[in-house]
Parts: sequence; C-alpha cells; structure tokens
Amino acid sequence: MIYLDNSATTRVFNEVADAVSRMMTSAYGNPSSLHEAGFEAEKALKDARRNVASAFPSSGSVVFTSGGTESDNFALVSGYRLKKRESNRIITTTIEHPAVLETVKMLESQGAEVVYIPVDRNSRLDMDALKEEASKGAAVISVMAVNNETGAMMPLCLVNEVKGNALLHCDAVQALGKEDIASLPGDLISVSGHKVHGPKGIGALYINKSIKLQPFITGGGQEMGLRSGTENTPGIVGFGMAVKKELEDFHQNRKLMEKLNTSLKEGLLSEIDDIRINSPEDGCKAILNVSFLGTRGEVILHSLEQEGIMVSTGSACSSGKNAHKSGSHVLKAMGLSEEEIQGAIRFSFGSFNTMEEIPIVVDKVKSSVERFRRLGSFR
Repeated sequence: MIYLDNSATTRVFNEVADAVSRMMTSAYGNPSSLHEAGFEAEKALKDARRNVASAFPSSGSVVFTSGGTESDNFALVSGYRLKKRESNRIITTTIEHPAVLETVKMLESQGAEVVYIPVDRNSRLDMDALKEEASKGAAVISVMAVNNETGAMMPLCLVNEVKGNALLHCDAVQALGKEDIASLPGDLISVSGHKVHGPKGIGALYINKSIKLQPFITGGGQEMGLRSGTENTPGIVGFGMAVKKELEDFHQNRKLMEKLNTSLKEGLLSEIDDIRINSPEDGCKAILNVSFLGTRGEVILHSLEQEGIMVSTGSACSSGKNAHKSGSHVLKAMGLSEEEIQGAIRFSFGSFNTMEEIPIVVDKVKSSVERFRRLGSFR
C-alpha cells in the first residue's frame, strides 16, 4: 500500500505502539492512585506532558483532551465564556475545520455574533476585512495554522497584531510536526495525536499562562481541574513519544515533505493535461491538493484504491455528512468552479513515505484520469 492520506490519520511509530502496549499491560495504574503502580503511571504522564509541551511556546501549559475536535471545542467554548462580557463577537475564517465551524455555529445559536473572514483563490486571508472586524472588538478570534485540505498557512503573526483584547485560538492540528508551532502567537492552540504518528483518541490544548479558563469537564479535578476524568495514560504516553520523535526528526522530515511534494506536483503537471494545483506555493509541503478537470475526485480515489494507493477528496472529518456530494467548503470558499471542486484530490505525506513511491503514484493517477475522461466527460 502507498498511503498518501496522512492528513486524515497516520500509521503510529513502532516505538509508540510499544509504549502504548506497555502502559496497557504493565504500567496500567491510575495516575491518581497513592501506590507504586499509580506513581509509575503518574511519572509516565508527567514525562509525556513535558514532551508535548516542548512543541509549544514556553509561556503556557498543556491540557490533554480526546483529540483535536475536543481541543477546538474546549478553546472556543471556554474562551468565549471567559471573554463574552467584553464582547459578544467571534471572528473566524471561511476555511476552518468543521470542529471550529460547527462550534461557533452552536455558540451563535446561543447568542454569539459570528463573523467569517473570506480568503482568495490562493487561500490568502483578507487581512483588510480582518483588521476592520477586529477593530470592533471580539471575544475570540480563531484562525488555523495550516489548512487541512490545501496546506495553506495563515498569517497568524499579523492576526495577533490586530486582535486587540480578543483571545487568539489556533487550530494547529495539521501544523504539529510539519511547521514550527513553538513560535505561534496563539493564546490557545489545539493539536491531535493521530496526525503525528501517535494514537487516535488523544489530543492537547495549549493554554497561555495568563488565561484562566473555566473547566470544560468537571469531576475529580484531573488536568489542573480543567478536564476531569481518569487520564488516558496509554494515549498520552504514546502521544508524548510521537511528538518527541517528530521534533527530533523535524528538519529531516521537512526536507522529505518538500521533496515529495515537489516531485509529485512536477510529475502530475508534466504527465497530465488540464489540472489545477489548489495548494499555494508557500503552503505547508505535507499537503498537495490538485483538481483534475473533467473528472470526479471520488471516482479517481476509488480507482487509485484498487491500485493500493490511498488518497482523499477532502477532510475525513466531513465524510459522515456526505460532504463529497456537496463539495469541499474550503475549495468553495476559495472561489473554485464546480468542475474544479468535484475533480479535487488531496495527497498528504508522512514520515513513512518514500521518493520511490512518487513515480508509481503519477503513473497510476495518469491512467485513472485518462480512463475517466475516455468514458465520459464531466464537463
């Protein structure tokens, strides 16, 4: 199998699988228990927290969650509650992940005023619109670091300059391990374990030390009283190990992503006519979004699947809503045509991909596209 759907999820590192297994079969004590097994689990949890925290700015703390979606919900709901006396407004963008868009929609139904900042055809944020809206005040401004469908990188330093008294939330799920998030200016930063070769069902929220959020889940007071419940120590330890390994190999992995991205893009452009590159040139190289005009992405996806090549047509988190039928909200927000949206494929790279896979992928994509175009045009 050639797996090019790493933005949806990743294969765990072998060391991570071993660590998770150990925490489930040997060091399985409750970290809150006052005996040796509990102390062992507590130490492993603290070590993992330090590993994950090392990816973030040093002026904050890390709270573990069940994943990126919960981290986004936690940040937006608790952040809005903290600041809504100052402002009833939430500012976000039209290309955020559903974990953000659905949460602000929920808050809007409860009385919040939500403003959506548009992007252009290259995913560039309309900074003039953002400045104007931010000048009116906001409780929370939520802007992702790396778009999960196109790899577009948002200008968070510029956003931070104009945010005023608002909390700045950043969904950095696709940025962790691919970009330097230790320099991000966000007050609240969301990440997820299974996007960086860690386990599913574990994530984290970075909280700047100047912010005192209300508890998101109440109970026994775990996670500094912000997210109660017995900690998922196997997931946390696996997440910590995955982050540590990603940071150790950071520069090597970035070079690999750049090579994979460039090679695939050049190969597709040289071998296939009528395609459009939807990922911006200055985007994160872990993602390459391409529209094959005169085709349907879903059909190409299944054709490649039969060849053992795994890709996607967009966000896996929207698949349960039959998003492929209505098309990507990200590509729509960018102003792409219906033909471009329906023919889009997302290729996303991970640490296990190799350069030797790329010529095979180009050849199989070319065959799939040509076969579809012969059978019947979408135009």
